Amino acid sequence: MQKLILFFFIFLFSINSSFGVEVYQEKNKFGLKENDKIILDAKYKKLVRLGDNSFIALKGTRYGLVDKTGKVLLDFKFSHATRMLGKFVKLKNGKGYGLYDEFGNTIISQDKDSIELLFGGMFLVNRDYKYGVVDLEGKQLIDYVADDIYMPKPNIMRVKYNNEWYEIEQVTASTLTLPSDVKNIKENDEFKITKLITSPVAASKYSLITTADYSIKIFSSISPAYEATIDELMLSQGAEAVSIFMKIGWLPKFPIVYLKNYFKILRNPANGPLSKMKEEIKQDL
Repeated sequence: MQKLILFFFIFLFSINSSFGVEVYQEKNKFGLKENDKIILDAKYKKLVRLGDNSFIALKGTRYGLVDKTGKVLLDFKFSHATRMLGKFVKLKNGKGYGLYDEFGNTIISQDKDSIELLFGGMFLVNRDYKYGVVDLEGKQLIDYVADDIYMPKPNIMRVKYNNEWYEIEQVTASTLTLPSDVKNIKENDEFKITKLITSPVAASKYSLITTADYSIKIFSSISPAYEATIDELMLSQGAEAVSIFMKIGWLPKFPIVYLKNYFKILRNPANGPLSKMKEEIKQDL
């Protein structure tokens, strides 16, 4: 037992040593050290490890990506950052969301309305209110043509296309792995393809909830649109600066940017106040 514990600690030490770089804190800012030698001054508000090569860094109010030598891989121009699978980072700016790997390479371009993780190491991507699926290497498995995509189980994907629902089930595995030639996928010993006949009652409920959801969104989108506009126009000038309210160059742009954000939120079918109810009803379609 003692030998097993000793082996475990040696294993952990070897993992940390292989990375060789650690985060240190000084005056509420973070930097990087290697073998107690400073390789990056403590100047960032956050440093979050990404894979084995880099760190998500927060400078002022903007996120970027630096490698373990302190070199900037992605400039500090992103308002939001989310680590995904430990080795990818989802970043947002005025154009939308994009996905990058630990080396700063683009996996999904910076113009998407949303990027979410699916079972089987795939990403559900929304662009212009149409859904598609992208794999971990950035290869497009399903083009942006679907009205909706969701996975009720790890080995089942349901796709709504031209107002019809289709189900792809991988019967030989517990987790679905779409082939790269998914356009030519056919029912065989590995996959089962089904055109779903929706329940009239569930379809009626879904329609009513969708209508009500849109009506509520007309009012509920006011505040999110305001927040998105403030983030885009004001925080881009540096929220920590004392003179931010003196920089009034953003004021003339406010109405146009606000309307753009308002209608973008209003048109998005997946972010309404009743979206959770819609998701539950979809299970019965």
